[in-house]
Order: sequence, then C-alpha cells, then structure tokens
Amino acid sequence: MSRLLALCGSLRAATINAALLRAAARVAPPPVVVQVFGGLGDLPLFNPDREHDLPSAVRQLHEAVAAADALLIASPEYAHGVSGTIKNALDWLVSFAPFVHKPVAVLNASPRAHHADAALRETLRTMSAEIVEPASVSIPLLGAHLDEDGMVDSPSVSAALRDALGALHDVAHGRGMLRPPFQPT
Repeated sequence: MSRLLALCGSLRAATINAALLRAAARVAPPPVVVQVFGGLGDLPLFNPDREHDLPSAVRQLHEAVAAADALLIASPEYAHGVSGTIKNALDWLVSFAPFVHKPVAVLNASPRAHHADAALRETLRTMSAEIVEPASVSIPLLGAHLDEDGMVDSPSVSAALRDALGALHDVAHGRGMLRPPFQPT
C-alpha cells in the first residue's frame, strides 16, 4: 500500500486545488491511499525559535509527513509565486529529516501558473525532496467549470490523476525512476 499525503496551498473553501486533491483521493488506484491534510491553515507563521518546542499543528504536519510514503502538492499561483500557505508549510519542514528525499508530485491546476510551479519545484529541490516528474502533471482546470465530482467523472482528468498517482506509487516503492538512467558517451 502507498500512503500519499496531499497538501493544498490554498485555504479558500472553493479552491480548485483542494477539489483536485480530493478527486485524486477518490480515483486513486489500489493500493494507493491519498489523505488530504486539512491543517495547513492552523500552522503558525514559521519561526525558527519555535522549532525546539513545536506547536501542536506543526507536530501534526510532521507526523503526517513522516507516515506518508510520498507527498502530493497542489497550490495556486499568487503574484507570480507560491502561496504563503504552502511556503509556510514547507518552511516548517525544512529541518525535518523525514522530509529529505521524500518523493513529491506537483499538480498544477492552471497551466498559466508556471511561475509558482517553477518556484515550488525550486523550493522542493532546495529542501532535498525527490520531485517525481512522471507524477507531476498540469491539468488545465481553470475555466473548465469542473467541481470535484466533475473531475472524477471526466475521463481525461481522472486518467491523468490515476497515471500520476501510479507513477508516484512506483517511485515510493522503488519501482520507478526519478532520473533517466546514466548513459555513457
């Protein structure tokens, strides 16, 4: 079984990113289980002085990340960057050893959000996450007027999610490649 932890970078009730993550949980192929973490809005602003006595919301995030085989992140773009919500969550994970080399897939619900996508990937690489490219997909949902049920019912969206989750599962269990194999010249 693969336990995937989904993190949404938006706190809006009607965010398309959270709907995409919930849809992923619903279409996950066995043996993949996706848990959408609902506590990012409870995290205090990152303060390194608090790392010795972590707030309970941070401890919950740490426990969920440690228990996960891989992470799935969907976040909107705000002012050509990542949302403060996802950046704050990642800041709390910077010195958290179980995050290092954790397989991560980045879902992008709007192909126009390329600035945030690039910034998020750079942050994740800096934190030594293993970005799983075959599982990191852009699904053009902005303007598609699909809610969570519509995403699940859409053959193209549900297939893209299942393929991404399958690729993330394979890497989390050592059956997929993170990088192309070395080719001697």
